Amino acid sequence: MTKALDILRRHWLVAALLASAAMLAIAHAFETFGHLAPCTLCLRQREVYWTAMTVAAAALVATRLPGGPRWRRPGCWALALVFFAGAMLAAYHAGAEWKWWPGPQTCASTGASASAADMAALLRGAKVAPPACDVAPWVFLGLSMAGWNVLISLKLAVFSVLAARRVDV
Repeated sequence: MTKALDILRRHWLVAALLASAAMLAIAHAFETFGHLAPCTLCLRQREVYWTAMTVAAAALVATRLPGGPRWRRPGCWALALVFFAGAMLAAYHAGAEWKWWPGPQTCASTGASASAADMAALLRGAKVAPPACDVAPWVFLGLSMAGWNVLISLKLAVFSVLAARRVDV
């Protein structure tokens, strides 16, 4: 095993915390600078990273307490579960975008956009529909953001398992 992978496994709780924060920052950048409003499933995928940050932070604190190193492995296993759940949620979202199955009723395609006219209509009391979950607003190399999130979440889950299986604590 390479030295870099060993270092990553040894410090996985910190790496998972930073990776989750980076994923949230990237999502926020797409929203702020790319003007891509998140749909309901996008927001659910963000909740996974908030949960992962919480689990990683709690495990980091627990490992610093007396007798705490024994909490490193359960923390890594918990992160693996969180990231696997995130991969499944992202796969569901990507499948809805590809029309393989229907998305939630709260996410139907309506062609909604965030414009000044929409804001004026909202101020007049009109209902503004949220972005659709079954339309990919951004695609790179054939994968939507949800598709990329599947791959990233799976990779983070695998690293979590590798860190949990690390023999020396």
